[in-house]
Amino acid sequence: MRRGAVTIKERRMPSQVFVVDLGGTKCSAATVDRSGRILRRSTLPVDLTSASGPIRQICQLAREFAGEQGPAKAFAAAAISVPGLVEKNGTVWAPNLPGWKRIPLAKRLKQSLGLPFAVESDRNATILGESWHGAARGKSDAIVLMLGTGIGAGILSGGHIIRGAHELSGCAGWMTITREEVQDAPQLGELESLVAGPAIARIARQRLLKGGQSSLSRLDLAKITAHDVAAAARQHDPLALDIFNKSGRLLGFAVANLVSLFDPEIVVLGGGMAAVADLYLGSLRRAMLERAQPLAARRVKIVVSKLGPKANLLGCARLAWGSLARA
Repeated sequence: MRRGAVTIKERRMPSQVFVVDLGGTKCSAATVDRSGRILRRSTLPVDLTSASGPIRQICQLAREFAGEQGPAKAFAAAAISVPGLVEKNGTVWAPNLPGWKRIPLAKRLKQSLGLPFAVESDRNATILGESWHGAARGKSDAIVLMLGTGIGAGILSGGHIIRGAHELSGCAGWMTITREEVQDAPQLGELESLVAGPAIARIARQRLLKGGQSSLSRLDLAKITAHDVAAAARQHDPLALDIFNKSGRLLGFAVANLVSLFDPEIVVLGGGMAAVADLYLGSLRRAMLERAQPLAARRVKIVVSKLGPKANLLGCARLAWGSLARA
């Protein structure tokens, strides 16, 4: 065969991969081409009726996206990110999904769809997406700190994802950042129990019950969310602003630890709480500069993700296309 000729197999390879971002409440699926362009995308509430519910849902989306060809012929490869621990064989432990203690996800998806799936944790998928087409593009040392219902970090060091001996690296919500006893720390991790979305809402309720003055007092205390607190802060509510200022400072201590340990070029803030980063980014940066290794602290950039929920999907796409190169 002459040099540069394309084989029949290569010529017929599908031009898209199928990717899924499975969360605790939402399931997003997309098809993505080699350049990282999202061709089609759909987001649904996760089917939590049983442990098999999310798997049925993913299979249904794959068949819907594939059309008459079927997934095995329509897609060149597939990948999925999950909110939990992923073993090397694609078995998943995801505490936010009922019954997902040891789900052989890769095996079950391949059996149902005839298509091999790469399986990755959501935090690692996010750093892959950000380093491909996001704020960390072109960086070999970068961290994505995911802030939402929980807290996790995807860590890229020397161009490689840091995984740890048991695939547990990046459980940033478990960092210790105070000298105080934190009630929920043994169950959730100290950082997560102090600054994640549910913690913001809980702190607001506690301060209101102690007589704090705020426009939030007009709401049903039991139903106050982090979104409500952020909305009040944007209306210059002193109590809400103070909550985010203090949360930002605690986050800054956590980021200082990450900066001192890994010396990244950039730290990207992602997840649902990144949408309100303007309320705490200043205090976060000041605290990081106070506590991090001085040379590393002056050189690192701290930015907010512009990819948003697309980061995980793009990370999965990079993983899927990469699996073909390694095959």
